[in-house]
Amino acid sequence: MDLTGRAALVTGGSGDLGRAIAIALAEAGADVAVTWVGFREGAIETCRQVEKRGRRTAMVQLDQRDAAAIAPVVDTAAAELGRLDVLVNNAGWNIGVPFRDLEGLTADLWDHINEVNLRGPFLLARAAARHLRARGAGRIVNVASVAGLRPAGSSIAYAVSKAGLIHLTRCLAVALAPEVTANCVAPGLMEGTRMAKRLPAEVVESTRRLAVLQRATAVDDVAAQVVAFCRADSVTGQVLNIDGGVHFH
Repeated sequence: MDLTGRAALVTGGSGDLGRAIAIALAEAGADVAVTWVGFREGAIETCRQVEKRGRRTAMVQLDQRDAAAIAPVVDTAAAELGRLDVLVNNAGWNIGVPFRDLEGLTADLWDHINEVNLRGPFLLARAAARHLRARGAGRIVNVASVAGLRPAGSSIAYAVSKAGLIHLTRCLAVALAPEVTANCVAPGLMEGTRMAKRLPAEVVESTRRLAVLQRATAVDDVAAQVVAFCRADSVTGQVLNIDGGVHFH
């Protein structure tokens, strides 16, 4: 699919990866709307970068834990850009709770993580479906994590939420075919990002040690793969690890 003149909604557009994805989509020719929760300045900068590339942009505040707010936000983004062809479920939330600390992983933390990381993307996809189907060539790209593929990451709840997001991707690929494709990227450790700074030090060190390339995941590599999935016409239900080779051994 040629992305020129298409319109995308990127959730979590105020963060490092969200901005990189928005910029990559804009450079591919798409107009881009972004959501943000508390970091308004970050969303403003992302929109500024999209505009610098000659594309239209919009920003809408959204707390994905508020289920009732999701559909209106999707409709607002579509109205601001005049259409909606791409949904990138990038927004996520984590907090460091060691796996062995079962008592520390409270029901409230479990709910918070899963409401943002798993329920939110489902509700966004459901709300966006009619827009994405309208022209017969919609795209959904979910941002999961290598933690969804192996028992690792900031907490059990985070790993489970990302595993669920990966399988949600496959289910959406079935539910929305043939008009819409659904694919997933599973990044490894992206050092320097706001999300990575919330990880326990031992998780950062072990992840770095396991990567055969001996380097962290590049944010721009993840953004480029999101664009590649959007361009592809015959790829759906797939998950791609971008982790420096952690899963090779």
